[in-house]
Amino acid sequence: MTSFGQFTYPEISAQAEALEEALSQLARQADWVQTYLKDNDADEVVFIGSGSSYYQALSMASTFRSWLGKSATAFPSSELFLFQRQALPPSRRYLVIGVSRSGESTEVVLALNAVKDLPNVRIASITCYEDSSMAQIAPALVSPKGKEKSTVMTKSFSSMTFLMQAAIAQASGRPELVSQLVEVAKADAQVVKAADAFIKPFVDGTELHKFIYLGMGTYYGIALEACLKIKEMSYVWTEAYGTLEFRHGPKSIVEPGSLVCLLLSEEARSYELKVAQEMKEYGATVLIVTARAGADTEFADSVFELGGAELSDDARTVLYLPLLQYLGFYTALKRQVDPDSPRNLTQVVKI
Repeated sequence: MTSFGQFTYPEISAQAEALEEALSQLARQADWVQTYLKDNDADEVVFIGSGSSYYQALSMASTFRSWLGKSATAFPSSELFLFQRQALPPSRRYLVIGVSRSGESTEVVLALNAVKDLPNVRIASITCYEDSSMAQIAPALVSPKGKEKSTVMTKSFSSMTFLMQAAIAQASGRPELVSQLVEVAKADAQVVKAADAFIKPFVDGTELHKFIYLGMGTYYGIALEACLKIKEMSYVWTEAYGTLEFRHGPKSIVEPGSLVCLLLSEEARSYELKVAQEMKEYGATVLIVTARAGADTEFADSVFELGGAELSDDARTVLYLPLLQYLGFYTALKRQVDPDSPRNLTQVVKI
């Protein structure tokens, strides 16, 4: 290891511990789940965040819809205080949940303050910092071991996403969902270790100048986050799309030297693999991240097998993150960029 990444690397590597602590924290915050998810009489739950936290919000909303069968959506925080009528039409009742690692992002605090006194809105939050400004105005679900020194979100993203999914699972009253997330927490340490060992030689041995991430359902937010990770850490050109949407025009950017990284679901497996195979034919280097490798993935240049095929796609979400985070990290080192200190960025964005 060089002196670069002295914060980022151990934080990526410590996320399994953060997930285990998230489960313990959830047991301590059962009242939060009861008050804001079980006793929720809102017509719609709105998750808001900025940057990585917005991408978390997308995945949280997707899991909420899938497991609770209720309406949920996600918006960038700025949409809520600058375009409030478009985001929250006054004819409905809302629970607005702010998502922020630090709880100090100006935009999420402004958004929550803008709506907290509306008669049809309740507010809550999820963060890693229990004493933050956001937590003071919106009762918070807290991921205590998600706290980070690095600018770029890694274990905080994983632990907060997992914590909210676990809360949703509890609220669903379906023990099998809770059990699946317990299994995810147990599996994560091995996935982290395997992802590190897998991706470093892949990065070192592959010359790429363009990165494209594809994912659907709950994995769409993860694809956007993967795109942001490598952009923040290593300054490479990257994009993210819904897997099948990529065929409708954006595939024109594929050429030799392009990485197409598919976050493969089981629910849409055959359709998504057709897209990846088409991109391979156009000259892309194809990396598939999947619960299970098989004859249908043999065309790919590389396949990382997570395990957990018996779990639902939603439950398996955070297991995709270690590989994607290490991919950004090792690409930064290869480009002689310090992922701890991305240019133009700070840990907390203030207006």
